[in-house]
Amino acid sequence: MHKPMKSLLAICVLATAGAACAQEQVVNLYSARHYATDEALYSGFTKATGIKVNRVDSDDAGIMARLKAEGTASPADVILLVDAARLYRGEADGLFLPVRSKVLEDAIPANLRATPAADGGIAWFGLSTRARVIVYNKAKVNKDDVDTYEELGAPKNKGKLCIRSGSHPYNLSLFGAVTEHMGEQKAEAWLKGVVNNLARAPKGGDTDQIKAVAAGECDIAVTNSYYLARLMRSEKPEDKAVVEKVTVVFPNQQSWGTHMNIAGGAVARHTKHQANAIKFLEYLASPEAQNYFANGNNEWPAAKGVDPGNPALKAMTDGKPFKSETIPISAVGANTVKVQQMLDRVGFR
Repeated sequence: MHKPMKSLLAICVLATAGAACAQEQVVNLYSARHYATDEALYSGFTKATGIKVNRVDSDDAGIMARLKAEGTASPADVILLVDAARLYRGEADGLFLPVRSKVLEDAIPANLRATPAADGGIAWFGLSTRARVIVYNKAKVNKDDVDTYEELGAPKNKGKLCIRSGSHPYNLSLFGAVTEHMGEQKAEAWLKGVVNNLARAPKGGDTDQIKAVAAGECDIAVTNSYYLARLMRSEKPEDKAVVEKVTVVFPNQQSWGTHMNIAGGAVARHTKHQANAIKFLEYLASPEAQNYFANGNNEWPAAKGVDPGNPALKAMTDGKPFKSETIPISAVGANTVKVQQMLDRVGFR
């Protein structure tokens, strides 16, 4: 159930005795995951543990601003964010409590979680992954011209590209990954090439970019994989028509691999229910929950050894595995400040 902020404050801040709050079998969640299918995750956790989930929804930036404003009085126990750059920023701002959990450390690969603190505690864990892929008009574009990120900035694709704002977290993370692979100087030159190749000023979300390719406004677009998967699984005639006109490529299969962003979770710095918070994150890394991520919102599981079983995800790759990058996602987040400076210099809005 959704709980307004005042009710959460009443639970944990206005209680006459802090100990009473700590004894309640609840976990207070601040979530940037605005996916209706996640309801199954929360009810599944409550059924398995008896711990009630009180949830507040906002976007990543809103959650981080709220945590800073609330300080030690915050009722938040668990934070769910949908981008590596935001998770890195939350860690850097001291909003998360590094924790030790053998369950999480065994389940989540090291490159999909924060760098351990001096005491071994880990500030955040990736819980699902999404590929940043290239969609193109299959009647106008050859796959060989768009099968690397580098080619998004190549002169041969001038005037063909649609993309959302360069400063959107999904793009900041992609550009942060490219910077990690290329180095700053080459990455900035590449970003300038991307700007030169725009078919229109950046606008809209990822689904808008896919639809723009289908409508002929541009020939190439960048999107998170789950936006395309939603269209592929839709029964709406207009969505089916879009899917018929486009196809997808997972870039850089012959080099460093496709960029994978994450949605992830952390224990809030001032949690009043630390044990419950860790249990909740451990549940989200379980095969049951990982399958909800995969089939509810068309994301790949982050946990090792979980087959997503999602027909749209399988169709995107013809049922074959693809090569994903293996650089630490924490390094991607760390690059985003310098990436924003590059975007300002090259005029990428």
